[in-house]
Amino acid sequence: MTDFLIDAYPWVKSLHVISVIAWMAGLFYLPRLFVYHAEQVGQSGKTHEMFCTMERRLLRAIMNPAMISTWVFGLMLVFTPGVVHWGFVWPWSKAAAVLGMTWFHHWLGRRRKEFLAGTNERDGRTYRMMNELPTLLLIVIVFSVIVKF
Repeated sequence: MTDFLIDAYPWVKSLHVISVIAWMAGLFYLPRLFVYHAEQVGQSGKTHEMFCTMERRLLRAIMNPAMISTWVFGLMLVFTPGVVHWGFVWPWSKAAAVLGMTWFHHWLGRRRKEFLAGTNERDGRTYRMMNELPTLLLIVIVFSVIVKF
């Protein structure tokens, strides 16, 4: 199995980067949809239904598959001999940030269900502030992987 992972490394790494980009796009966009949904749309009517549809499709068709593929290809990289050296801080800081990203993804999923049920109690400001979290986590991940401190 390790020979396969070594031979497939450039392909797996490429697919991991593509998956991360798709996931990050969704993590940036869904909270922005929530801002407009909370501030401009309300919790009933045609526009509310349209926003619920957009939010569902973004989460289920783009974000969920991108998160899963990010994890699958990322774990394949972790198990590729010579890629991760656990004696350094960087794999641990990256892992913590990826877990934070995953938590945020699921937090967004719960908020989407609240909008769908018409029970959202958060305002646009909350979603604007939460929209900064993936940026901070992305900074930790990129510096961890590139600088390898």
